[in-house]
Amino acid sequence: MSFAGEVKKELSKADISKNAVKLAECYGILLYSRRFTENEIKLKTESMCVAERFCDHMGSLFGAIVEKKSTLRASKEDINLHSIKVLIESDCKRIFNFFGHTSDSPNLRVNRANIEDDRCIAAFLRGVFLSCGSVNDPQKNYHLEFCVPYKNLCADLCTIMGEITECTLTPRTTLRNGTHIVYIKDSEQITDLLTYMGAPSSAMDIMSAKAYKQMRNVTNRRINSELANISRTAEAGAKILNAIDVIEADRGLNSLSDNLRAVAELKRDNPELSLSSLGNLLDPPISRSGVNHRLNKLIELAEEIKREAGVQND
Repeated sequence: MSFAGEVKKELSKADISKNAVKLAECYGILLYSRRFTENEIKLKTESMCVAERFCDHMGSLFGAIVEKKSTLRASKEDINLHSIKVLIESDCKRIFNFFGHTSDSPNLRVNRANIEDDRCIAAFLRGVFLSCGSVNDPQKNYHLEFCVPYKNLCADLCTIMGEITECTLTPRTTLRNGTHIVYIKDSEQITDLLTYMGAPSSAMDIMSAKAYKQMRNVTNRRINSELANISRTAEAGAKILNAIDVIEADRGLNSLSDNLRAVAELKRDNPELSLSSLGNLLDPPISRSGVNHRLNKLIELAEEIKREAGVQND
């Protein structure tokens, strides 16, 4: 089951013992479903939990007879599409009118009279999400959206989400293939909304995924930094060894001063040692910066030899 499916499964188990809350959730499902008119009520969903929840609402709240069909999607062989339809047209009209909608107002809008208090708002949004919502797997990216059929319902949903006092939501909208999309990409806003709607476990999954990503990013940055340091150290080591080879081939190390010859021979024989370790092996020992200064002198001398060789070749 997808992460969105797990979220809807958790939401479908939310407590709705209070009748007003149950009605608010049912209203959210209906209003944002595939079809909600006085002549037809139809919901399509990939979630069996949502299908069963909606059937229960229709029966327990309105005594409506529904027909549920499940078909296997051709494009996704492992996903069933459940279609629930209210069979009797008079039941459709009765339910449509119950929520304050009539044929005189063909453009559906949210009837705020059906949302009594904060618990009802949460239930309404839960119903909307069950009907047309989706959320991405947090292991991939953070994205929660509602696919809304009508522009007015899209605007009303954004308004309601913006009015929630328990969490600060800044939903955005876009148009995708003729469908209005209300979406949130901020992980904290997504977890706040899921918790508000009644899916705290799913919200915790997102927070855990975010914490893991942050830890992984920190680890990766440390590894990359260490690899970069190793690379720079290796390049520097190769450069000084090359310089020593140039000097030895052209003039011999005996041509160097005692101090430079000692550090050159020590570096040549112990290329893996750090500057501090090389300094400790010298007699008398010198500091890391002292070793670095002498090695730079060897590099400068090798560059001078190369320039002289180049002039002679010309």
